[in-house]
Amino acid sequence: MTALFSSPSVNVSVKDTTVSVVGDVDVTLAAELAASGVKWLQTTELTTVTFDFSAVDKASSVAISVLFEWLRICQQRAINVHAIRFSAPLQRLASLAELDDLIAHPAAMLAV
Repeated sequence: MTALFSSPSVNVSVKDTTVSVVGDVDVTLAAELAASGVKWLQTTELTTVTFDFSAVDKASSVAISVLFEWLRICQQRAINVHAIRFSAPLQRLASLAELDDLIAHPAAMLAV
């Protein structure tokens, strides 16, 4: 496992092809958190990645914004997003924002 970002409230790490976010993503850490994933995505040789936000217990549009930034880099670098996993609170927020199709089928939605 490789640590990409660590703070008292949130950690981001990579194991195999999965980028995992653990903790409460808040606005004070958003830029640093997004940048850590962007830096890794810009240098990785992987062609497929999974984003796992299942250990983010607080529903936050900030977490979804970080994900969007990472997805933008994946599109630029032609990295296939195999899956996006959300915790129940994040899934409810994503549903309210009508992002269900993106979360369920990221590869198909990003290919458009």
